[in-house]
Amino acid sequence: MPTMPNSLLWTRIDTAGAEHALADDSHGLAAHGTQVAADPIPYTCRYQLLTDPQWVSLRLEVEVEGAGWRRSVRLERASDRWRVTAAEQGDLDAALAATGHAPAGLPGVEDPDRLADALDVDLGGSPLFNTLPVRRLRLADQPAGTNFPISVAWVLVPSLTVLPAEQVYTALGGDRFRYASGSFSAEIDMDPGGFVLHYPGLARRGR
Repeated sequence: MPTMPNSLLWTRIDTAGAEHALADDSHGLAAHGTQVAADPIPYTCRYQLLTDPQWVSLRLEVEVEGAGWRRSVRLERASDRWRVTAAEQGDLDAALAATGHAPAGLPGVEDPDRLADALDVDLGGSPLFNTLPVRRLRLADQPAGTNFPISVAWVLVPSLTVLPAEQVYTALGGDRFRYASGSFSAEIDMDPGGFVLHYPGLARRGR
């Protein structure tokens, strides 16, 4: 009998919004999902994600759409290098300016080689993407206090700018871990499958 994918629904805490993802974790992760959020301006974000069986990220496709604009970005990993392609229709920066927000800048990345050390991708505002290093590093099986500095390809939303970022995942024992990046940190609850239940300040999911 075919395995049913995980159906995951998070409610945003930081803004009006939600995310629904369907995730098949039988051979690494194959997932697709939709975010809706009100901040900084209302948008819908759709994504598709694929990893290899060891949970190393292989491909991420993202499309974000709002009133009068649409952006897309595609990240593909091959031969230890990332290829990044991006496109824009309409004018996100004009939509941001009309509501008093700073411009977002361009989607994509100028130099994909800056992402060379990244084994994981991270989509802004999405609790699903914390599962990638959690499962790849087998964080739930590590002694409490064990930490792993990692490099990720961080996709900002709604701009779809792609940046290299340094993050630290620390096992806290059981189904908890600490996420840290720069001066920010949060202690996050997950279910036995490594999917986030509560990300303080970002999102919450029912069991």
